Amino acid sequence: MKQILAGVAAAAILITGVAFGIPVRTEARDYGQTGQAFPVIEPDLLATIETRLKRAEASGELARTNEMFVKRAEAKVRRPTPVGGITPAREAREWDFDPTVQVEHDVRDQKGNLIAAAGHRINPLDFVAIRQDLVFIDGDDVAQIAWATARYTDLNAKIIFVSGSPIAAMTSRKRRFYFDQEGKLSARFKIEHTPAVVHQTSRVMRVSEHVLRKGRPG
Repeated sequence: MKQILAGVAAAAILITGVAFGIPVRTEARDYGQTGQAFPVIEPDLLATIETRLKRAEASGELARTNEMFVKRAEAKVRRPTPVGGITPAREAREWDFDPTVQVEHDVRDQKGNLIAAAGHRINPLDFVAIRQDLVFIDGDDVAQIAWATARYTDLNAKIIFVSGSPIAAMTSRKRRFYFDQEGKLSARFKIEHTPAVVHQTSRVMRVSEHVLRKGRPG
């Protein structure tokens, strides 16, 4: 007890001296061992993981987990997550999308030559031509698939699903289909209803939503 009190008193003197800027002389003393000490034992993380994996493999749990992940990935590829907020067109609409962008920073080539200055506006359609239409449809709607395939071939359009299984459609119809992953394209063109068609008109992309008439494919 005397040793503990002496240690507390020494600490109080040290703190007081530091707080008020008073030089304090301290001495290091060995007060001995006041309790039982235990070694720190920390298991190797990699060894633990390896042990658990071996147990999972031996019990068949690892194989079952891998099979589950494979099935989930396959299902996601065969039927991607539908693009939310898109419904069948009830009214025909048409508008132009201007792809012009403004350069935020100077763009230079490898030799330092200026290609485009900051603030300059560039329209990609001045340099490339979009020769294939983009046709957005609901792949779960048989009427929309019939409408799109009757009007467009693989050469003049890319048929893009916003819902449904493009792989199943390709297997049954023997032609290529695509999917608007995460709805990035439909959001960019502000498409809200299908079928919708995007095609180049001069320096803009013309977007049109079409209403399908009952009893006929369009």
